[in-house]
Amino acid sequence: MANLIAPVKLAGMLVLACSALAAKAQPGLPEFTGLVEKYSPAVVNISTVQVRRTAHSLRNFSMPNLPEDSPLYDWLRRFLGEEEGGDLPDDDSQGRSLGSGLIFSSDGYILTNYHVVDGADEVIVRTNDRREYKSEVIGKDKRSDIALLKIEATGLPTVKIGTSKDLKVGEWVLAIGSPFGFDYSATAGIVSAKGRSLPSENYVPFIQTDVAINPGNSGGPLFNLDGDVVGVNSQIFSRTGGFMGLSFAIPIEVAMDVAQQLRAKGRVTRGWLGVLIQDVTRDLAETFGMPQPKGALVAQVLPNSPAEKAGLRPGDIVLSFNGKELPTSGTLPPLVGISPVDQAATVEVLRSGKPEKIQVIIGELPEEEGAMPAVGKPSIEKPNRLGVTVRELTGDQRKSLEIERDGVLVDDVAAGAARDAGIRSGDVILMLNNQLVKSTEQFRDLVKELPAGRSVAVLLQRGSGRMFLALRVPQ
Repeated sequence: MANLIAPVKLAGMLVLACSALAAKAQPGLPEFTGLVEKYSPAVVNISTVQVRRTAHSLRNFSMPNLPEDSPLYDWLRRFLGEEEGGDLPDDDSQGRSLGSGLIFSSDGYILTNYHVVDGADEVIVRTNDRREYKSEVIGKDKRSDIALLKIEATGLPTVKIGTSKDLKVGEWVLAIGSPFGFDYSATAGIVSAKGRSLPSENYVPFIQTDVAINPGNSGGPLFNLDGDVVGVNSQIFSRTGGFMGLSFAIPIEVAMDVAQQLRAKGRVTRGWLGVLIQDVTRDLAETFGMPQPKGALVAQVLPNSPAEKAGLRPGDIVLSFNGKELPTSGTLPPLVGISPVDQAATVEVLRSGKPEKIQVIIGELPEEEGAMPAVGKPSIEKPNRLGVTVRELTGDQRKSLEIERDGVLVDDVAAGAARDAGIRSGDVILMLNNQLVKSTEQFRDLVKELPAGRSVAVLLQRGSGRMFLALRVPQ
């Protein structure tokens, strides 16, 4: 019996030992208390005041001719200001917003978001020890959503500026800010993705996290576990206005570059290529003979731009910029934006199925332009095998759309391949199957020659933008 018990005891001891080793090997949750204690004094609360003076719109109306015993007489007399001097005072309404910021210089320089201070008549900074300062807005940059503030103080606590380049997806991060006005709230989560491109900010490769960020956190720091600031919290994606696990931070390198430019010259200079781009989808990759989708597809080359001068063309697929590969189109704008103006950059493109390197002299990004008007009039052309009816563009239409030559206007789209591809009435078809469309007659010939059962690329202009679509030619 003793011989049977000994192996059982040994097995039990082995199980306990393995359990202890497994417990020892399991990593625990991160400890944030020291980080919060050390760096929360360098996080500030920012409140703004916007004074909007509005005069009553009825001031120029006169009292209607009503009997004095009418029930409306006294009410209208008071409403139109014809009592006691007859003048209505202007309304002074104050709009207040709350945000956060981080002190990165002991002499009072603070980073926050553009949208926190935009339109403010007064910016108040409150520190961790409840001191308040009126702040000067040194400069602000809408494209990056960064603003630089300055308060008159010395010996202030500061954060430690780090880098986001070494961040890894899944890494723990911490945010400190004032969500809904609750000062110095700390929330934690992980990095969900890097290099996110959002529709509103093409020049910022956002850090995506699942840290609980809410209104009031904007402009606050995002820390890694070493206590380094790796980002500035900027935006959330939400269907309700509250936290949903999709938060976005500006990489600290981008924020500090903007701050340094604002401090030095009051404005931000960015590199500019002068192309409108889009992602290469699986269907488009097939039309361009690519084994897998990657890069940035050039949909339009702007006139007199660095890209036009260098010889870039619509239909080129930018594979790399200065040696850095582009997995998606959203990777290109930030790389161009940080490039020095008036210096050469190497752009590798796929053109007609072959890689080619082009030297481009980077220009300075101009101010944003408004959208161009759309056009559309009836046509007498008959639909073709794609189910699309087209007509020639008039001179006025070319001028309004800034199309000097080429292209046909889509008048109607019936059920069929064109509608399935996403072509709409009012679009201008500029290229079909990598061939420039010069007239309605040539367009009809191109349609007849399309290979049945295959996907071909269509370049079109819609309003002020251009895009490629993949069109599956019917059998």
